[in-house]
Amino acid sequence: MMKKPTRANFVRLKIAILVVSLVVFFLFYKLIKIQVVEANDLKKQALKQWTKSVEIEPSRGIIYDRNGRKLAINSPSYTVWAYVSEIENPEEVAKKISPIIEESEEEIVNLIKNGTNMKKLKQSINREQAEEIKNLNIDGISITEGTKRYYPLNNFASYIIGFTDVDNNGQYGVEKTFDSYLKGVPGLWIKSTDAANRQLPYDGEIIHEPQNGYNLLLTIDENIQRFAEDAASNALVDNKAKSVNIIVMDPTTGEILALANKPDYNLNSPREAIDEKTKSEWSNLSPEELQNEWFKLWRNYSVNDLYEPGSTFKIVTAAAAIEEGVVNKNTHFYCNGFYKSIPGVTLRCAKWYDPHGDQDLYEAFANSCNIAFINMANSVGKDKMLEYIKAFGFGELTGIDLPGEQKGIIPQRVEDISDVNLATMSYGHSVAVTPIQMINAISAVANNGNLMTPHIVKAITDDDGNLIEEYKPEIRRQVISESTSKTILEMLEKTVTEGTGTKSFIPGYRVGGKTGTAEKIIDGKYVSGKYISSFGGVAPVDNPRIAVLVIVDEPTGIYYGGTVAGPYAKMVIENTLEYLSVPREISDEEKSENIETVVVPDLVGLTLVDATKILKEMGLRYVTDYEEISPTSKVADQKPLAGTEVEVNSLVDLYFEKQN
Repeated sequence: MMKKPTRANFVRLKIAILVVSLVVFFLFYKLIKIQVVEANDLKKQALKQWTKSVEIEPSRGIIYDRNGRKLAINSPSYTVWAYVSEIENPEEVAKKISPIIEESEEEIVNLIKNGTNMKKLKQSINREQAEEIKNLNIDGISITEGTKRYYPLNNFASYIIGFTDVDNNGQYGVEKTFDSYLKGVPGLWIKSTDAANRQLPYDGEIIHEPQNGYNLLLTIDENIQRFAEDAASNALVDNKAKSVNIIVMDPTTGEILALANKPDYNLNSPREAIDEKTKSEWSNLSPEELQNEWFKLWRNYSVNDLYEPGSTFKIVTAAAAIEEGVVNKNTHFYCNGFYKSIPGVTLRCAKWYDPHGDQDLYEAFANSCNIAFINMANSVGKDKMLEYIKAFGFGELTGIDLPGEQKGIIPQRVEDISDVNLATMSYGHSVAVTPIQMINAISAVANNGNLMTPHIVKAITDDDGNLIEEYKPEIRRQVISESTSKTILEMLEKTVTEGTGTKSFIPGYRVGGKTGTAEKIIDGKYVSGKYISSFGGVAPVDNPRIAVLVIVDEPTGIYYGGTVAGPYAKMVIENTLEYLSVPREISDEEKSENIETVVVPDLVGLTLVDATKILKEMGLRYVTDYEEISPTSKVADQKPLAGTEVEVNSLVDLYFEKQN
């Protein structure tokens, strides 16, 4: 006879049932969680364990000049990978490949031991190195093929193009600005592996092809760029200057045809000194100091740096005065060498020692007379003067498609402009601008008064030539009227034919220009003996095809713009107009004219009074921008040199000894 279950048995049974129920419920919960809730995540983790994926590099877009010349291309490059789980003896592997990839054995061992699954050991090795490693047949070491950037013209247009880092990311220039277009989208190679990360021989592979980057078509013309670079190199050497910057722009479209900075750097090795002198200087620098030197070298002077424009800024003052109707062709100015209308302040004309006297508007412009321009600015007034300075684009970004553009420094409010500031701004002091702003302003007076958005890139295309994006000319605003523009162009031409810009005169071409000389500001102070010489030009003035700006930083010896920058502007203008097939127009009078010439006398050692007297008697003119001279100052140098045959009425530049 069975015993009747006791109460204790019932309790134990209930507990057992409860425990079993909980276990079943827990297992059911885990099953639902694994099969439903976490299914996707677990699937991904499983795939990670039995698949390997290798990124396939896309081909970076090609950079072309406006005529299709390749300026930046790609060359084969190889990367060494380590599959960590397949390498049993890292030390032995390191010993074999260290001399090939030129990395220390210790570094390779550390990379392998501290790696998980895949580890990149070396990027951008050449084909010969890759083949040598492959021939070793080392388990766990793999080579993938990619590309690296190559610049076939080395240091050509370096400040336009820029360069890439080891991972093909754009650094500086259009390589950086348009990096998102150029770099493309990486692909992926996926393959199945066993527990030891070995590829399964009969399992399939999945390859997601990369999408290559888009190509850039620049506005730069390789030939015009060469003209600019050659002229900049000559100016740098001839004047023993710190640096030279030349920009050529199409004033009607805003397209930059050339942009050259010297000294420059090799895009294929941007961290290497380009000359022996620099190499020697860099050899003694600390890593931090060396890096700072690289950053200085890579700065694009045209858009990243500021300078006082000097007399080239007088174009803005004259345009404002003419547009406001406060001056016209018949307006006269009197220059006695000084301006003393501001209490406690005396401002001087560059030729204070030989004043211009009475002169009309065109003569004042051609003579670059400071006194005349101070009077113009006073007639325009502070409000309007600031309005025109801003209208011409100073104090704001031009929109150039290059990185790091600066706005410049101008007064923000009329209240910030004192009487002295207004006077000095009239001739390009008390303001700081970028070269790209200055060439854009010059272009505005050349194209009937329209301020353009300057640009470097003309179009973006894919590998099949399909247009992805096009950059058309953009007028930001009209700054001055067409009639004012034509008047300024006439004045610019007179400056070249009769004024301070005669060294830019080109027979058969109507060239207009304005010279500029300004003492440099370093750490907020003017530095005696350091100057920036410049020339801004337009040609032909009757139908402007190009605007040119030449800036020579810290020339040695003679430093005024007409002599230092003018001849190199002439080189660029003449070569470019001939290349563009612009015909010369030499008048019958010029053809039949018997040009009278004289031989330049030796003036070195003579006083200012004696030298200028001799020049006037011979029918020659002279110029000097030196302020610290007196009638007894002695000539230390001259251009042209003694014995040179020149036309009567030519300009002789005089360089005087510094006064103690």
